[in-house]
Amino acid sequence: MTGTLHDGLTRSTVRKIDRILLPFLSLLFLVNSLDRSNIGNAETANFTRDAGLQKEDLNDAVAWFFVFFVALQPVGAAAGRKFGMSIWVPSVMTLWGICTLLHIWVSKRWQLILLRVVLGSLEAGFYPTAVSYLSLFYTRYEFGRRLGLFYGSYGVAGALGGFIAFVVFSRFPSGRAPSTVQLESDDSWKPWQVLFAVEGSLTIVTALIGFLWLPKSGGTAWFLSREERKCAEARVNADREIASCHGSGMTRVTDSLSGQEGEQSRRLLEDDRTLRGNWHIRDSNNFTADAGISKSEILSVVLFLPMVLPILLLNIASAIPSTGFSIFLPIVLSSSKVASPLHANILTVPPFLLASVTLYIFMHWSDKSRKRFVPIFASLCVIMAGLALTLLFSPPSTSIGSVILYLCMCLLLSGCFIPSPLTVAWYAGNIPDPGKRAIVLGINGYGNLAGIFAAQIFAPKYQEDSFRTPFLMTFGTTLLSLIGFVGLRIMLRMINDARKQYLHRWSEGDLADEHDSGLGGKQHWGEGAPPLVVVGGGLWDKYVRLLVGVKLLGMDIDSALARRGDEKMTFTYGY
Repeated sequence: MTGTLHDGLTRSTVRKIDRILLPFLSLLFLVNSLDRSNIGNAETANFTRDAGLQKEDLNDAVAWFFVFFVALQPVGAAAGRKFGMSIWVPSVMTLWGICTLLHIWVSKRWQLILLRVVLGSLEAGFYPTAVSYLSLFYTRYEFGRRLGLFYGSYGVAGALGGFIAFVVFSRFPSGRAPSTVQLESDDSWKPWQVLFAVEGSLTIVTALIGFLWLPKSGGTAWFLSREERKCAEARVNADREIASCHGSGMTRVTDSLSGQEGEQSRRLLEDDRTLRGNWHIRDSNNFTADAGISKSEILSVVLFLPMVLPILLLNIASAIPSTGFSIFLPIVLSSSKVASPLHANILTVPPFLLASVTLYIFMHWSDKSRKRFVPIFASLCVIMAGLALTLLFSPPSTSIGSVILYLCMCLLLSGCFIPSPLTVAWYAGNIPDPGKRAIVLGINGYGNLAGIFAAQIFAPKYQEDSFRTPFLMTFGTTLLSLIGFVGLRIMLRMINDARKQYLHRWSEGDLADEHDSGLGGKQHWGEGAPPLVVVGGGLWDKYVRLLVGVKLLGMDIDSALARRGDEKMTFTYGY
């Protein structure tokens, strides 16, 4: 009977989070994506011409946006973690909504670039902060599907942006807006000005609601009952405790140990089902609070960089299709003779919606199979197939050819938004400590450098050949990304195997110390530690001793040396 009540409480808690918090977070990401990509829709209504700019100025402004958007990602993520999602994001969102409104009065190149720079600076850190915040409410293998719904807002934003642009541009085809809304006494608003006004106002209103809507943690959620609040925190704490002890892989390190040593070691690590069934396993809110970051979490990121940097390069290469088409798809469709500039906006709706549906399917598959890299491989193959077919049928010579080319682009878009959130889901499942996770996600935000490359790849000079050259370059970067992810999976398996082998020399006491405090196996450090043990090995020991010696940590040596989460030698990486 107790088990039934327990299961019912869990279901009602998750259901309320799914219905009240997740949709609002998705709405925040939707308006974030709208403000980032609406400049492409505005250009189909002659934005640069009406504002007295050159077409190249738009590409340069997009590139400068991503320069600051990318450079400030870790800063924005750290600020979001420091002040908390519930305060930080609504505040900066209000400001970037004002920036969107100010696009209405752009008349010079420097004004456009300045606005995009400020917009990029304000938006920096939103995504890693929001994703880190979302992970505070779900266990590891609930998270992927929810992240799919959240990130799917990117695709929905592309569809909604195209729909809003079509409605606005159809309503004001000559650039005349209602007489009550004017820039100057003798000039009516242009359609693109109305577009910026609508989307900027939507952002500001949504941000103001966010101050009241977003809880600081599951324990303070206004939409949960007292028992549901306890359940919301305890279930995530229990799951992160499991992750901290065992890692995100399907098997534990100690499963590879044989005989009496293996049996004793396995008894030291509590069973997953027991942990999941005990809502009072932890009293702390370390894994569920939306604010706070420690020195050790910041410093541990340094030794995680050998893992982060290769993934970052792969993320950049795989994100070029999504960042490029999220901004330039209306221009690509009109330049490829698939549709007129007006109808190009409405034709962006089906491929973006298809991309959102496909993303959810892949994320659901990933959660159910508890695999991240296989779905990434499959999505990259879908992207390359779409690019290859687009190159084959471009430019179209007949109306039937235009339909075929459009369907090829729909296939291409269906895979574009999958690699990035799956990479984030991998991080979320393999970095138990929320502070470290927030910073790493901020560094991973440098993947938005893809926007700078996309701005140059989809340059106006390639419009004459229907963007065939950009399609070919995008195919090349996607192929490199696929090869790189295959290599990364091989490397992760080698690291796991190296840790398993290294633990064979450890005693029962070593494993107990590692499980409890992250201080196991002291007598073995420096005795031939395998090179592949990058994080949580001898490097960590030497690094921390150096920092303690120069008085940078302000803590005793044992506290500083304690390994946490993925730094523990008993941790195995999932893939």
